[in-house]
Formats: sequence, C-alpha cells, structure tokens
Amino acid sequence: MVDTVAARGRRERSRARRAPRHRAPVAAENFIGTFTGLGDLAYEGARVSASVVDLDSGRPLVAIDDRIVLPTAGIGKVLLLIEVSARLTQRDFSGYGILDKSHKDAVGGRGVWQHLQAPSLPVADLASLVGATSDNVATNALLREVGLPAVRRRAESLGLSRTAMLDIVRATRGPDDAPQLSVGSTAELAGLFGALARGEVVDSLTSSRVLGWLSLGSDFSMVSSAFGLDPLAHRATDHGILLVNKTGLDEGVRAEVGVLRGPRTAVCYSVTIQFNDANVWSRLRVLDTMRTIGFDLLEYVH
Repeated sequence: MVDTVAARGRRERSRARRAPRHRAPVAAENFIGTFTGLGDLAYEGARVSASVVDLDSGRPLVAIDDRIVLPTAGIGKVLLLIEVSARLTQRDFSGYGILDKSHKDAVGGRGVWQHLQAPSLPVADLASLVGATSDNVATNALLREVGLPAVRRRAESLGLSRTAMLDIVRATRGPDDAPQLSVGSTAELAGLFGALARGEVVDSLTSSRVLGWLSLGSDFSMVSSAFGLDPLAHRATDHGILLVNKTGLDEGVRAEVGVLRGPRTAVCYSVTIQFNDANVWSRLRVLDTMRTIGFDLLEYVH
C-alpha cells in the first residue's frame, strides 16, 4: 500500500498528544498546574472537565471541557438539599419534622446514620448529615419525603439543563435503574455554587441554609486537600481561608465543587474526572492532580 503524505499526516495527528479543549482568558499563569495535570490525564484516557470563576468579578479563569456532562456521584445531593431548604423556607414542612429510617433506605457506603441507633431524626438533622458526610441513608429518607421529580423540577427552575439527580442511592444498579446517581457539567455546578454564595438560589435564606449544611462537609480528599484546613472543623476563617464544598465519589469518578474565599479574592470551582480505576496508582494519580488544582486555587485567592 502506498504510504501517502496525507496518510502519514493522519497517523501523526492520531498519535499526537491530545489535551482537553480549554481557555484561560484571565490569570492563566495561576493555573499552569491545572492545565498540565488535566491535560496529562486526558492524554492517558481520562475524561476531564473543570470550571473556575472569580466570584467577585464573574470572570472565567479556567474552562476545560466545562460543558460536557459527566457522572458526578454524590454532588447531585446538593440539588436535594436545595429542594429541602426551599420547602423549609416556604414552610411546606418543618425542619423539626421527624423522618423514620426505613429498610428501603438502607444502603452502605458514605454516611453515619446507618451506624447509629436512632431510628428517626428531624428533617434538618438529616440535611446536616448529608452535608457533613454525604450520608446515603439520610439522602434516601429525604428523597422519599420530597420525591425525585420535585428535585428535578427544582434543578430545571434554576436553569440547570446539564445537571441533574437521576436516582436514589443504590448499593447496585440494575438494567432498569439509572446508570448514575447524578450527572452534571462543571460550568453549571460552578455557577450554582456561585449563585449560592451570592444568595441567589431561590432566595437568600434558602441559599444560606444550604451553605450551612454544606459547610459541615468532611471530605477533603480531592481539590480541598491542598487548603490545609481541618476537615472536621472549618466553618470559621482559618489563615484567611474559608471553604464550602461538596464531593462526589464513585468507582472511576472523582468530582468536587465549591467556593473558596481567601484574603485577596474568592472563586467558585468545579472539577470532574472520570477515569479507569484499575488500581490504586491510577486513583492516586487522579487525586494528585486534583490536589495540584487546589494549590492553584489557593495561590489565586491568597
């Protein structure tokens, strides 16, 4: 077969290193590690997406395939918390209303209610458990109360077309179940957290209540591992840093969204990586990259 110049060119392009589409119109020098790290993962076959926006000015700082829809695991629980908070604001039910733990809610994984003796807890306490530990049993109990369709309608009312909570938490997913707990785009998720920080999600009371629940979050294994905060006590400013975040974790998925405030400025950010979780080294490679992104964020706001 004749090896034409065009054929050689196609082969060279196919072998060339492929990085995710990105733009960095402002302060690109602050995010060199972010672009390099996510580009390396994309070249190795991972699907990566990231969005960083200056909270004060609204300027986009990083946008790496930020419109694509990827699995986001537990991050979708933020949409549930927004619906619960909105109903509390509207007095549709009381935060002191008691919900029972049902065998239908039982699922392992994240959370502490499965290990507690208490068979019932108030709605507001369950929301706190979801914010603090992404509690799966509490999530299912709240979903049983408000209904998944209501959570979806709330997301749509907020203008989210690429971000949704698809199902309850399940130990295993069969062919008739949604393939993921939630999906989302990093552009929408970063924008959602920016709106929460500005008090624009439903209203200021609803937004601040959601932020209060999320401020209890204790998972600092990803981007936020770079901030040097105490994962069990970080609701107050520490060395000028204040963080509210939510993570999503599933096999082959690591995702985080949050608002980071520093002495100089603040950002809202979202990062999602879908990868081949074949061994611990692949997983650590992803976590190292997310920590690098965290260092870039910290340098920008501090």
